[in-house]
Amino acid sequence: MNTTDPIADLLTRIRNSVKARKADCVIPASKEKESILKILKEAGYIKNYVRQEKKPQDDLVVIHKYVGKTNAPVFHSLKRVSKPGRRVYKGYQEIKPVLDGVGLSIVSTPKGIMADTDARKNKVGGEILCEIW
Repeated sequence: MNTTDPIADLLTRIRNSVKARKADCVIPASKEKESILKILKEAGYIKNYVRQEKKPQDDLVVIHKYVGKTNAPVFHSLKRVSKPGRRVYKGYQEIKPVLDGVGLSIVSTPKGIMADTDARKNKVGGEILCEIW
């Protein structure tokens, strides 16, 4: 599937499969998507992800994380901020914590894709890709 916004596609696939209470979801692989999934795993929003080698394009299998007896998803919202039609850039001083630090922003910086806390610590700004809480 060829999409104009692969990050929005990644977020939508995760959102939809979690809403359907699936154990995992399959996403076409790219380095950018893998960097985002690595941050989500480190922050505890997903259990894990695995790269499956396949022709013509590899896949990323995202294993979801649920909590409690009700099997509630770990996150409440997964939102794309910067879009192809409207890019959102911020300096490191302008990057505010999501929900007073409860959530997380993912930022594409000149030093790579990183969480908002790391961007502020390294004093680099960039494009705000998405927010999760």
